[in-house]
Amino acid sequence: MEAVYLAFVLILSIFLGFELISKVPATLHTPLMSGANAISGVTLVGALTSAGSGMDTMASLLGAVAVTFATINVVGGYLVTNRMLSMFKKRESPSQPGAPA
Repeated sequence: MEAVYLAFVLILSIFLGFELISKVPATLHTPLMSGANAISGVTLVGALTSAGSGMDTMASLLGAVAVTFATINVVGGYLVTNRMLSMFKKRESPSQPGAPA
């Protein structure tokens, strides 16, 4: 019976996540991505804890896989956020010949 409850929570979270993300305006995507990266950092700490627990071989293996995926998610998210934020920086205009510097 526990599997039924877990499946129900999974389906409900997928539906709720889709509904919430589809309602976010485009101007809030960068701050939302930064917040998601912070949450992935917490996931990374939990994965490190699981990988280093030494309880079971399978738990250590799944923890190592989780560390890999969480690290890819955090680094990729910060790179995308940095690129999006760099679009808002002022560009230096090229100096014109004869113009005062």
